[in-house]
Parts: sequence; structure tokens; C-alpha cells
Amino acid sequence: MNDKNYDDIINLPCPTSKRHPRMAMIDRAAQFAPFAALTGYDDAITETGRLTGTKLELSEETKERIDLKINYLIDNIEENPEITVTYFVPDKRKSGGEYLIVTGKLKKIDGYEQTLLMMDGLKISIFEILSIESEIFHSFFD
Repeated sequence: MNDKNYDDIINLPCPTSKRHPRMAMIDRAAQFAPFAALTGYDDAITETGRLTGTKLELSEETKERIDLKINYLIDNIEENPEITVTYFVPDKRKSGGEYLIVTGKLKKIDGYEQTLLMMDGLKISIFEILSIESEIFHSFFD
């Protein structure tokens, strides 16, 4: 092509519409983004790659020790003892889950729902507890 063909228009200002505002550069670039034919595919791959842990099976001795500690907490609930609980949280999307450790003051033990209710509103299923620790146990269990 011959550059002389465009000499008359090459330095003219860019035409601007009086009715429509100019599109931002970021919006213009989005027009040329690649088309995602498989919507949600990237999310599915990420979810598949996310690791979850398995729940440990507790021995009868460990279960009995947890039951003893819960019964001791029931007897001393008026003190609102500070406890540290390690418990399993099942994953909502796939098998497995993770263990969490929380420390806080115990508000109530709900025998009907089989949960520990903490002062901050957290409910912990008794069946998911791996361990309970507290200063209140030192005189009773040591």
C-alpha cells in the first residue's frame, strides 16, 4: 500500500459522537476477551483440586475421656469455663473436611442437639470432637 493514499486523513482528530460517550479502554479490551465456552469449568477444576482431610476414628478410651470431660463441664457450667476444642468440620461440597481448634468460654451444653454452645454463638457437635482441654480439668483429670 502507498502511504500517500492516507496523507489527507492520517492526522485528523478521531471522530466523537455527540450522543454516545466514549467507551473506557478497559471496557473496549473486554470485547476482545476469549470466549469461555465451558462456563464453570475452571471452578470445577479448582474444586476438584481442593484437598480435604479425613475424619479420624476415635478409640473407645478417647470417647470415654471426652464423655467424662463433657459431664464434668455440665457439672461446672455456671463457671462458663474457657475451653479449647479440636473438632472436625465436614466439607459441604465433597467428602472429608478439616479439623479446627477454637478457644472460648462455654455457655451451654445442649443435650437434645448434642452440641456445645460457646459464648460467641459457635455450635460444636459433640460427635465431631477430637479433644477438649481446659484449666478446669487439671484438678479432676491429673
